[in-house]
Amino acid sequence: MSRTPAPPAQDFVPFATAALDFHRALNLPAGPLVASRDELDALHAHLVSLHGLLDAHTSRTGPLVPVEGDHLHGARTRIWQAADHIHSAYHASPRPGSGELPTREACRPGLPEGAPELTICQRHQRTARLVRRHSSPADLRAPFTGQIRH
Repeated sequence: MSRTPAPPAQDFVPFATAALDFHRALNLPAGPLVASRDELDALHAHLVSLHGLLDAHTSRTGPLVPVEGDHLHGARTRIWQAADHIHSAYHASPRPGSGELPTREACRPGLPEGAPELTICQRHQRTARLVRRHSSPADLRAPFTGQIRH
């Protein structure tokens, strides 16, 4: 295995970053605005994809450069925590059409709203299985203190 990264065929990450910046500039006006469920669903999908990218880097880098792998592992965990919060925000956001806010009790059953809103839950559950394989419960619950172990 090589410690030198191979040049990527095409680096799409800068395009994804630019697209997010462009989206924010065009679609989020100044002032208060409730995030729509569609927006939260798209953000969740983006974070889950980013989690997958960090997972691939973590598993490939960790055996070669343990310190870098440990930092990538921490970043992967934080991205999962962000996705988990977005998933919770989705279920707490106003329902389309009625605009009513769900109660806490309405969100406790496994899949409270059914299809088509179910897709965010399916994506979240698929990723949660992967997260549980690579992270301990202590990793997932630990607050980020900014202190590095190295």
